[in-house]
Amino acid sequence: MTFLELKLFYRTQRDLATALNQLIDAYWSEKIKEAELIEGIKSMYLNNQDKLMKNNEFTTVVQQQCGKRRLAIVERILEIK
Repeated sequence: MTFLELKLFYRTQRDLATALNQLIDAYWSEKIKEAELIEGIKSMYLNNQDKLMKNNEFTTVVQQQCGKRRLAIVERILEIK
């Protein structure tokens, strides 16, 4: 198993989206366990809410970078909506 290097705070929405993509892709390719995925997404959300969400929706940059399938997973984990 490899350990992904996750930051607590991301500089831009694009950086955050890239990190989300890497995290979810690592889970899909079975490099990390489900618990690591959930913990990573929750910590990203807690520390970067302003870059991830605006008006109870994902920001446009995050939507464009991550796509519907990845954001569906994030939504489920965070139990948004």
